[in-house]
Amino acid sequence: MPRIVATGMWGRDEAETLRKLHKWNQPIHRVRARIEKIFETWKRCYGLRRMRWRGLAKAAVQVHLTAIADNLKRTMNILAVAV
Repeated sequence: MPRIVATGMWGRDEAETLRKLHKWNQPIHRVRARIEKIFETWKRCYGLRRMRWRGLAKAAVQVHLTAIADNLKRTMNILAVAV
């Protein structure tokens, strides 16, 4: 079920309204936090603020190569900690 983060709700009781808002947004924030962290790393470390090549196919290649590079880096960090 697609859900969008709610930024405000109407209600007579402010505490009850804030509780409902938190209850609605909590499952969304768990998923978004993990996903947004990955995109932030790609933009900051791998230069995905702009596409290097023109065209949808070439842009897809750039995103895939970035994902491969990030996965290799994360794998090396995990293996370094395990050893």
